[in-house]
Amino acid sequence: MSLPTEFTHFLNLADSRLGSTATFVTDDWFAEVNRMLQPEAPVWKDDIYDDNGKWMDGWESRRKRFEGYDYAIVRLGVAGIFKGVDIDTSYFTGNYPPSASIEACFSPDKEPDEHTAWESILSPVSLSGNSHNLFPIDDERPWTHIRLNIFPDGGIARLRLYGMPHRDWSSHSHDEEIDFAAAVNGARALVCSNEHYGNKSNILNPGRGVNMGDGWETARRRVPGNDWVIVALAHPCDVKQVLIDTCHFKGNYPDSCSIQAAFVDSGTDEQIATRSLFWRELLPSQKLQMDSEHQFSTELNDLGKVSHIKLNIFPDGGISRLRVLGLLHKTSP
Repeated sequence: MSLPTEFTHFLNLADSRLGSTATFVTDDWFAEVNRMLQPEAPVWKDDIYDDNGKWMDGWESRRKRFEGYDYAIVRLGVAGIFKGVDIDTSYFTGNYPPSASIEACFSPDKEPDEHTAWESILSPVSLSGNSHNLFPIDDERPWTHIRLNIFPDGGIARLRLYGMPHRDWSSHSHDEEIDFAAAVNGARALVCSNEHYGNKSNILNPGRGVNMGDGWETARRRVPGNDWVIVALAHPCDVKQVLIDTCHFKGNYPDSCSIQAAFVDSGTDEQIATRSLFWRELLPSQKLQMDSEHQFSTELNDLGKVSHIKLNIFPDGGISRLRVLGLLHKTSP
């Protein structure tokens, strides 16, 4: 389901695919805490029970019979700056928490303990059952861990923390090759022509796709033209290699592809599609094959520093992953 907010187009930093995992929970009797970090939408299963009760797709604690509240600590797969949160209570109707809050800490070298100073990033808010509970977060500090507090108990289907990965680019050598299209490094898929079958942001995820749904796939094109997606790279760079993976796409992979690129130092994300009309060609048109990794290096044009790319696929179809390997751009002395 599309969520019309100004922050849900950012990366979900609580996604288990990025390495996010719960390191502590006060109670998850009915439903294991790490279920709420899964990338797939929650599901309802009729008449499915386990030894502890009704099976629920999320985190659910027992009914509290003493004072206090439940909470879970999550170590994020990548440190990040938060823009907003979705506390999703889908299918939790008579068993959702009436309210919740979120605290965070920056502890890259060790797990939080009793001496950790937690900072409030979301004051207690009221929740609705079977709903996306969306709240913006106005905080520019990076965090490595969060503590989700639920008052007093209950179930959360999914926790999605939208934001931007935090990296200290000054610590990276200009001779170190980096994937600037990786979501964990801060790349973002901004806009695309069509994403009927698969979300455009999937192509920036770690690893190879697990199935066709874990990629970007457009509807069958019935009019002239081609489909495309625009990606803001993690940092301006000099591109040295591009990898396009059509893993799992066999009868529906694009016939060919090309890439345009530019260095964009102003404007808004909303304007980027119009501005891309006259970007220069980074990768001339290349034929693609089904269910394969395609590496391009000698085929690339040297454009110097680029910050955004536009991947064109002809005429339509699906790809699993995009990698843009390069070096931090060296400024002239």
